[in-house]
Amino acid sequence: MCESHWQDGKWGAPTVLPFSGEYRDTDPVLTPDGNAMLFASDRPVDGVDRHHFFIWEVKKTDKGWGEPGFVHNPVNDGFDQVFASRASNGNMYFTSSRESGKYDVFRTRLVDGKYQEAEDLGADFNGPTTFTFEAFVAPDESFLLLGAFGREDSLGSSDLYISYNVDGKWTKPRNLGPTANTRARDYSPRISGDGKWLLFTSETGMSTEPRSTPITYDEFVKASRGLFNGLGNLYRVPLADLLRDTKP
Repeated sequence: MCESHWQDGKWGAPTVLPFSGEYRDTDPVLTPDGNAMLFASDRPVDGVDRHHFFIWEVKKTDKGWGEPGFVHNPVNDGFDQVFASRASNGNMYFTSSRESGKYDVFRTRLVDGKYQEAEDLGADFNGPTTFTFEAFVAPDESFLLLGAFGREDSLGSSDLYISYNVDGKWTKPRNLGPTANTRARDYSPRISGDGKWLLFTSETGMSTEPRSTPITYDEFVKASRGLFNGLGNLYRVPLADLLRDTKP
């Protein structure tokens, strides 16, 4: 995992985070106050290589990032967990393969300083053909952004979806539509710190571009070395527009 700093109106060159680079670290998500980060990693737990992804948390210090700590709450239970996010009230949402062998969405509530048993978010989120790898909760827990395969209204591969918290109940996830989704894999949603942008990754590019003739070897080599080689780029779209168009 890497970080880049915004300086003088532009992003600086990425550098590997000081605690990363040795194991498979993925899905970094900042907490709403920006003082900590959740991420998934297959690094050893208590010195033992478990061969699973677990959720870890690392906090900021006066000197930068501290040392990651294993999240000791109902999030990590021995299966793979690949994405976690936390609302300002402490409630945590995450994706895990603990029940079905595929990835579903779960929540654990923070009550009196203690995390409660993890809850499956139910059939509107987790079905026999649905694989949800990302679940990002808004800081005020008003909506939930998902990156999911296999939903019936998919535009192609993995798409981005949104669910709203209405009187304490989550609405059925709705496809964010062509503003954010393509025929390629679209995934890993976040919200910018100022709340203005939906940030996400898309693999749109050479693999999904329509063609009238078969690709040649030279064309393939050139495209594979280019920016839109299908390996994924970062994008942003105005969040307010998506919320206006999808609210129930």
